[in-house]
Amino acid sequence: MTMPATTPQTPRPPSRPRVLRLGFLPLTDAAPLIVAQHRGLFAKQGLHVELHREIGWATVRDKITYGELDAAHAPAPMLWAMQLGLSTPPCDVLTALVLNLNGNAITLSRALWQAGVRDGASLREHARARRSRQPLTLGVVFTYSTHHLLLANWLRAAGLEPDRDVRLVVVPPAQMFRNLAAGTIDGFCAGEPWNSHAVREGAGWCPSWSAALQPGHVEKVLLVTQSFAETRATEHAALVRAIAEAAAWCDEPHHREPLAEILADARYLNLPAAAIAPALTGRFDCGHGRAESVPDFFIFHRGEASVPAVEKAAALQRALVHGGLLPAATANDPQLPRRLFREDLHREILLPNPHHHETNSSPDLRGVAVASG
Repeated sequence: MTMPATTPQTPRPPSRPRVLRLGFLPLTDAAPLIVAQHRGLFAKQGLHVELHREIGWATVRDKITYGELDAAHAPAPMLWAMQLGLSTPPCDVLTALVLNLNGNAITLSRALWQAGVRDGASLREHARARRSRQPLTLGVVFTYSTHHLLLANWLRAAGLEPDRDVRLVVVPPAQMFRNLAAGTIDGFCAGEPWNSHAVREGAGWCPSWSAALQPGHVEKVLLVTQSFAETRATEHAALVRAIAEAAAWCDEPHHREPLAEILADARYLNLPAAAIAPALTGRFDCGHGRAESVPDFFIFHRGEASVPAVEKAAALQRALVHGGLLPAATANDPQLPRRLFREDLHREILLPNPHHHETNSSPDLRGVAVASG
């Protein structure tokens, strides 16, 4: 019997991994995501990642909720807002990686300086004098944010009550400078580099910064839905490994100047490296001839900064309740911090495991814990 001739099968090319859409805002503390892409650390983990620069935090929140982004750089308090459905449909979310501690500052306008404001006490006198005719207007980047807490606490310490003596409005970080320069806001609390950019352009000056106001506070996290972490666990773990390795790179002092150059790219922050470097290198220019040495302005990795410890989450939850940003009943839910900050996942993914050779090159996250805000 003659067998039919067979056509040789052409080998199929290996399938390309599916695209992971990773959101970020143009902020210095997006550095671990940007460096992971720039240095090929996502590819090293077998991932194909697209970085999506977003306009504001509400956009990030909505795109995570509706699946337009797989993961994102996000303010830690956004976890509570999404989980509890505050100003948004409820969505089960979590983080297995803290991206940074600290990183914010308070900036006030040049006009306030010219009016004699130098600190919180002089701001109080100025604000009270003009309250009846033109209340001070200050910007925060998102209602549920450490920026809101930091600014409100700073104002209260000066004897000013937010929403009575001062009007607070939400403005996306990248729009803070132009609103300050245009006079539509009198100041703001935002992440870098927007404070340094305002100082450099002569539009504002900085009376304080977050490492001085609340040292060691959790700032940004890698935000994912619970569904993503469960149904795409391998990709989630690879994301965490890549970004944790990038965060360790970012925390090396000799990498801070090159990091400013990377972030300056038009695809990322689109600002001169000279506006990005001061906070990264710890030589923070407050304006009007005042420069401060702030070596802990940004902490990306050292001292277990990356670990989403339950204690950090519980401290943040208490602060959010005390600040009126969460319902009072939330204070009585001890399980919520554990559901949102997944230290168990973090350690499972990153701690060295002899049975999983791919974790051998992961950064060692063991060390002295940083005090939580």
